[in-house]
Amino acid sequence: MKIVATNKKAFHDYMIEDTYEAGINLIGCEVKSIRLGSVNLKDSYVKVTDDSLSLIGCYIANYDKGSFSNQDSRRERRLLMSASEIRRISQKVKEKGYTVVPLKIYFNGSLVKVEIALAKGKQTFDKKRSIMEKDLDRAMQRATKEYTTKKFKG
Repeated sequence: MKIVATNKKAFHDYMIEDTYEAGINLIGCEVKSIRLGSVNLKDSYVKVTDDSLSLIGCYIANYDKGSFSNQDSRRERRLLMSASEIRRISQKVKEKGYTVVPLKIYFNGSLVKVEIALAKGKQTFDKKRSIMEKDLDRAMQRATKEYTTKKFKG
């Protein structure tokens, strides 16, 4: 599995509940452009209808050696999943506060896959708390690293 792009902002803005793997319907030279890493998931989201999922706002740059087969960089792309998973996701999204966000795009063999997550939005105080917890964890790791290096050197 080769990860091409990740959506770091999603982990900051949302509390991730469930993750799913979906295929993506690509046209023309988009796969070649993804292989080059010309993908951005920032500000993208998944639109849920009763029978399908669509990836919106995902930027896939035009392949420079492509010609007539190049598509719009930010076009709506259909996600491919089983009908039961789509129903399960659409039922959850109808509940208050749930949304579906893409987390990463990667290659599974020769196939392009998107990891999507069922998520709830974080409040401002939740974001501040998660930043504070990360800072405390970093400080604790630094302190234990300094302690162990001093202990074994002296």
